[in-house]
Amino acid sequence: MADEIWTVKKILDWTVGYLDRRGDERPRLSAEWLLSAATGLSRVEIYINFDKPLMPDELALMREGVRRRAAGEPLQYVTGEMPFRHIVLKCEPGVLIPRPETEVLVDAVLEGLEGRELPRVLDLCTGTGCIALSVATEHPETVVIATDISPKACALAERNSRALGCEGWVDVLECDLAEGVVPAFEGTFDVLVSNPPYIPTAVLAEQVPSEVRDFEPALALDGGADGLDIFRRILELAPRMLKPGGLLACELFEEALDAAADLVHAEGRWEGIEVREDLTNRPRIIIARLEG
Repeated sequence: MADEIWTVKKILDWTVGYLDRRGDERPRLSAEWLLSAATGLSRVEIYINFDKPLMPDELALMREGVRRRAAGEPLQYVTGEMPFRHIVLKCEPGVLIPRPETEVLVDAVLEGLEGRELPRVLDLCTGTGCIALSVATEHPETVVIATDISPKACALAERNSRALGCEGWVDVLECDLAEGVVPAFEGTFDVLVSNPPYIPTAVLAEQVPSEVRDFEPALALDGGADGLDIFRRILELAPRMLKPGGLLACELFEEALDAAADLVHAEGRWEGIEVREDLTNRPRIIIARLEG
């Protein structure tokens, strides 16, 4: 490959064919992403620069990206970024890749902030910081405390925060839910939001695509036998962290939402309990307000 002159069109066509033969479900999309990451061209610019030759360093980047993608590695890890709502986040192996369905969770948070002055949000299991940083950029007067048990996730969320200029609004803490959150924060939040590990263990082992199971961290995926292990801990913690009338919003496994709603009802201290669908019309998030 390196001894030939490779134009944008030639490398695009070759990559599409190669990835298709390797079983990529969307080879053209993968090829466009990889080429964009290697050359700095947008996906639109790729198609108006077909005759542009790739420089040696661009070709080397493309070659490595194709190798990783052909081995099944997620595109977001290979290219190092992922668009989410109105921002673009850095992504890296060891940290969960943001999903489009999580965008509806941000909508629920923003609704919960309506009419509140200088609101505060607690984001548990923040990962890349996609929720915390979306809230901070779309509702700038909000202060967000973002936590994760993973040092790698916290470091990445901090880098994303700096890249987006959110350091004054988003504070990232490494925190294990088993140890609780800093006591000084108790009773100070208007919204507690989380996209916790929620895939049932058996589903993760038997049904989840290998691209997810083999490359993304099990720590951010495995929710225990019924997918609700971490949610139970969040539900125990939430009343201590929220102000009266504060909102709890969590993303969960689609087949676990009814059971999650039953758990919330059984607590006897929540109202306005609601299950909402994601962009594919599947049950995805649960919201509830702490009694005032």
